Amino acid sequence: MKAIVNISLKAGVLDSQGKAVHHALDSLKFEGVEDVRVGKQIILKLTSTDETAARKEVTEMCESLLANTVIEDYEIELVK
Repeated sequence: MKAIVNISLKAGVLDSQGKAVHHALDSLKFEGVEDVRVGKQIILKLTSTDETAARKEVTEMCESLLANTVIEDYEIELVK
């Protein structure tokens, strides 16, 4: 089983990377981009075949290491 964890800054937290990318896109004349938020994706290959147990374990990983839950949100997608 594979776990895909998408991590992004919480709403209201300044995203300086997103601002820099947005500015660069404007400089390159790409129009129609209202805002840019930059996040990260972590892909974990798991040995577990139990979806409930896998989700619980990946949640614990996110809460203790993978995400800074003070300023970041995360979403977990499990793929068999």
